[in-house]
This record gives sequence, C-alpha cells and structure tokens, in this order.
Amino acid sequence: MELKDKILQLFKTSEPLKASEIVEKLNADEKDMDKVINILKKEEAVISPKGCFYSVDK
Repeated sequence: MELKDKILQLFKTSEPLKASEIVEKLNADEKDMDKVINILKKEEAVISPKGCFYSVDK
C-alpha cells in the first residue's frame, strides 16, 4: 500500500491529526509524508479543519 493510501485510511478512522502524529502512527518519513499531504490538499482529498491538523471530510 502506498503512503497516500495509508494516510487516507488513517484519516478515515481517526480525529484530525498533526503531521507529526501521522508520521508517528505510520512510521513514515516526514519529508515523504509532507509531499503526499501537499498532493492530497491540491487534489482536495484532505482538509485542514484547524491550523496544522489534517483530516478527510467524512
């Protein structure tokens, strides 16, 4: 499973998360995670309900 899919799956089963929490939960590289989050934001697949937190629109 790609990091993008893992992030989306994590968001579907959690409250909004900080980037550092995503890295910790998925044991991912921070730079890779930042790139994927930016792609997901451009695709409007994730939202930022409050500063520095990310989630999907459930």
